[in-house]
Amino acid sequence: MSYVSPKLKAKFDSLSPALQSEILSRDVRLENLHDLIAVLEQITNQH
Repeated sequence: MSYVSPKLKAKFDSLSPALQSEILSRDVRLENLHDLIAVLEQITNQH
């Protein structure tokens, strides 16, 4: 189950619903901005 830190929630919520869904489907733990960027890079490298 994915986790988004409360510190990162505002940035996460600013993403599109489709992108939020894709991130959450990856079973990731987002503690900081670096974690979010890493997941976004994975997504862009796959598409």
